[in-house]
Amino acid sequence: MLRFRFADFSRATRSSTMLDPTAQTHTILALATGLLRLSMPTISRRGLTLIGVALTNLSDQGGVQLQLPFERVRELDETLDSIRDRFGTDAITRGTLVGRDPGPWVPLLDD
Repeated sequence: MLRFRFADFSRATRSSTMLDPTAQTHTILALATGLLRLSMPTISRRGLTLIGVALTNLSDQGGVQLQLPFERVRELDETLDSIRDRFGTDAITRGTLVGRDPGPWVPLLDD
């Protein structure tokens, strides 16, 4: 799947499903390149600020899915709080907010 963000910040996706599974990079690249080629008229007309590639339903015969430690949420919250207490509220932020204006700041009262 290709994900596009255009100059006006609207978004679009283009995707295709392969008939047979593959582990061949050139096959996946050819499919992505074909989707991009089909999208070029729209990209030329609207301007492009971001392009992303997503692959789904991948498998590895010897692969193991790792689990996130969701039972450790309390420890994570405590760690984030201690970092903010030590280095300030701007020390940790969401990746999507890096380099952006966070907007108005509202002080938090102690519990």
